[in-house]
Amino acid sequence: MTHEFQKAGGFSAIAMAACYLIGFAMFIFVLDSSGYSGPSGSVAFAADHAFQLFLTMLVSYVLASLFLIVLLLALNDRLKAHAPVVMQTATAVGIIWAAIVLVSGMLSILGADSVTRLAETDPERAATVWLTVGIVQNVLGGGTEFVGGVWITLVSLAGLRHRGLPRALNLFGLAIGLAGIVTIYPDFEPLNAVFGLSQIVWFLGAGVVMLSRKSRKLMPSAA
Repeated sequence: MTHEFQKAGGFSAIAMAACYLIGFAMFIFVLDSSGYSGPSGSVAFAADHAFQLFLTMLVSYVLASLFLIVLLLALNDRLKAHAPVVMQTATAVGIIWAAIVLVSGMLSILGADSVTRLAETDPERAATVWLTVGIVQNVLGGGTEFVGGVWITLVSLAGLRHRGLPRALNLFGLAIGLAGIVTIYPDFEPLNAVFGLSQIVWFLGAGVVMLSRKSRKLMPSAA
């Protein structure tokens, strides 16, 4: 395990927390869709908030997915010596999750741009396209945190096997992971917000631990 890799993972974890915070803040304080009702209203909302939507998707999806890749590789490097099978599985799931987040973000960015342009000539068709974009994004993972829940659960299980991450952080991760996993059932969709907000805390905790000089000294070599 290299100290530089752990520092990169720690910075990436904190950056992911920042991306999530920015995304939540944008949706709560800037991207207010009240007053825009129905399919045509959704298109009008996308057109009126084109730049804000672009910035939000870029930060909370595209950039976050890139930071996630660095983080999951650093965590694999940190924990694989004592839980190789679990971390191999976790890393594979994490890469899938990062791909889902990246594709969802790019789909929203390109979809919003296409819909805004189409609305100038064919508003009805634009509404249909925007609805389709929303459905596809939900299918990819925008409507459930299942894959992310599986990833953080596996990482937390691996962390419990030795001192690579604090026990409290691992137990918190298991609780978050369970919340994410159950969102695959439609009735538990409100837990998406709980999962997202809780992950901010988990990412910050993981980032601080990985950046800690004492923590890096305590870690055994993966060789």
